[in-house]
Amino acid sequence: MNATFTRFDHSQADDWREIDLHFRDYREGVVDRVVAHLLRLEGDTHGYPVDRYTHCLQTATRAERAGADEETVVCALLHDIGDDLAPDNHAEIAAAILEPFVDPLNLWMIRHHELFQGYHYRHFYGLDRHARDDYRDHPAYPRTVRFCDEWDQTSFDPDYDTLTLAHFRPALERVLGRPPFEGAGLPEVRNASAEPSPGIDTRNRHPKST
Repeated sequence: MNATFTRFDHSQADDWREIDLHFRDYREGVVDRVVAHLLRLEGDTHGYPVDRYTHCLQTATRAERAGADEETVVCALLHDIGDDLAPDNHAEIAAAILEPFVDPLNLWMIRHHELFQGYHYRHFYGLDRHARDDYRDHPAYPRTVRFCDEWDQTSFDPDYDTLTLAHFRPALERVLGRPPFEGAGLPEVRNASAEPSPGIDTRNRHPKST
């Protein structure tokens, strides 16, 4: 059954209850869709020693073996998932996927990892390799440096004993299966007799770090 309106201002509470049921079912499939997109990175190396899929798995493997918490390992696994859709801005894609489910400091780490990773190659393009130091006073600076220096930039080794995607699947399900922070997503539709809902897009996300 679908809603019957053709414009939002003709909708009724019953319509939104039906939409909410579909939304919640659709949300349950998010891990499968994320995995499918991660698999799109398989095969194309972009000139690197390994393909981007292997690089993501290897980065997550190194993070886990270094004792990183589960959320950080999932961030490592997905950090380059945006390469397929937005090669010039891939970190933002990964950050957008993770934003409702991870700590703001980890979110900042993923959003800025491309710039921080540049410490290792920007000078070859005539750019400032120390640009990341502009953020030295940010609370996520140390973890972002560690992520890039110890796990990300070292994970292009075709001979490394990299863990499989199946190994990381349970962690993905736990992290992406969390209730979104501070009510992100659809709110519960109230009864008609209750106070009116403030609207569908009532997401009060945790504040973004700057």
